[in-house]
Amino acid sequence: MHMESQPQPAQAALRSGALLGIIMVIFTFIVYVIQSTALVGFWFNIIVLILFFGLLIYFGIQYRKQVGGYLAYGAAFQFSFVALIVSGFIFTLGNMLLYHVIDPALPEVLIEKQLNSVLEMMDRFGAGDSLSSDDLDEMRENMVDSFTVVGQIKGLGVSFIIYAVMALIVAAIIKKKDKSQDY
Repeated sequence: MHMESQPQPAQAALRSGALLGIIMVIFTFIVYVIQSTALVGFWFNIIVLILFFGLLIYFGIQYRKQVGGYLAYGAAFQFSFVALIVSGFIFTLGNMLLYHVIDPALPEVLIEKQLNSVLEMMDRFGAGDSLSSDDLDEMRENMVDSFTVVGQIKGLGVSFIIYAVMALIVAAIIKKKDKSQDY
């Protein structure tokens, strides 16, 4: 394969990121149809993280194979970070569609579920009575804000920092040095 015909990391990441984002949106919609309150559950978030990492590593290894089997750390990071940003945009758009078009009542249901989960957890740790009604109101308001369009965009912005850290980790996994180039 000639160097000119090999896609650059960012170019290859656009396709992988789009695919990753679409898969995550489809997964979210399937969970929504089966049990909507699971969207704020601990296990849903763990599965999403594993799926996200697993697919990103898989796509990164596929890209490494496509460019000859070797990938420098910098190129692996660039591939991973761009793929995460693209998938994050698509995932956020999918969530906006779900929360504001498909089921505008869903955020309220999820907020109640989240609040109940937090209160149950605090009770288990013996701190259930430590929250004032003002604290609960503030917590609820923050949760409400996170489901708004502006809140989702802010959340995506914060996610970019998390994506950078994830990309550093994934790049370390998918990089592969060509030992024959060592002198």
